Amino acid sequence: MFSGGAWDSPIYRQTALIVLAFIFVSGIFVYFMRKKNYYFVVSWASIKSWLFVAPFLFLALGLPEPLPIILLTTIAIYGAKAYFQIMGMFHRSYFVMICYAGILALGYGIYSNHTNFYNLTPMMVLGGACLVPLARNNFRRMIQYIALTNLGFVFLGWSFMHLGLILRLDNGIYQVMYLIILTEICDNTTLAISRYVGKRKLFDGIDHKRNLEAFLVSTVITIATAGAMRQLLPDRSEIYWLSSGLVAAFGGLIGDMVMTVLRKDVGVKVVSGFVLGRGDFLHRMDRMIFVAPIYYYIMLYLSPAA
Repeated sequence: MFSGGAWDSPIYRQTALIVLAFIFVSGIFVYFMRKKNYYFVVSWASIKSWLFVAPFLFLALGLPEPLPIILLTTIAIYGAKAYFQIMGMFHRSYFVMICYAGILALGYGIYSNHTNFYNLTPMMVLGGACLVPLARNNFRRMIQYIALTNLGFVFLGWSFMHLGLILRLDNGIYQVMYLIILTEICDNTTLAISRYVGKRKLFDGIDHKRNLEAFLVSTVITIATAGAMRQLLPDRSEIYWLSSGLVAAFGGLIGDMVMTVLRKDVGVKVVSGFVLGRGDFLHRMDRMIFVAPIYYYIMLYLSPAA
């Protein structure tokens, strides 16, 4: 049934089972703590959604190529859709379709292993968006539409789809799993312990839930988890898992905060629910918009073949 995919590997099946067991055990703990404070309620909502989504995600990523790449492309398009809804641009079909076409081009670039074509797509999307005012013979608010289209494409297309480029690395499927686990652990532990540890808000003008001390504690936990799960990396030396833990913690925080800025600036918090959990689809993607490209280029730099 899964011949040719990662499911052929007993290591992949074992890793998926371990991760699912970890989510389940964490869920039991947070479930009984959920009445303690709001932060555990938020963590429980997140874990609850992953209890539903994680099995499907592991199943889909373990399928033969090009199905994992198709999955990532579909997620990116769905995220772009949510973005345009938040920005109030979903009715501007020309710009939306150009962004979708650019994401499909990214998927093709990954599948065909043409990295140069992949990196050319932001210019293609920019060029296409700039032609819309001419095609529509209209100048009103076009600077805003062009800018928002390219911002959405770079974040939710080009940046996020670096997960597909990571899939092409040695043990790429395990590295994608690794990043997803680390970013989720960092975010949820930060929220869960923010009430108990520290009072200095990181960005009090943007987000009131996360404080500096809790984030630093969760960063240590994330790095420790990165070390404990370093068998998922092609190289288990300290520089690899330390870099991964730091990228997951700091890159994930920046991605989360940047998308929070966009949401609060337009006054839209959520456009649709994400399965059973908190927030919408973008709440599961936002941390990867910085983590995925930063991690990818660090791994290339550390690779002996680089």
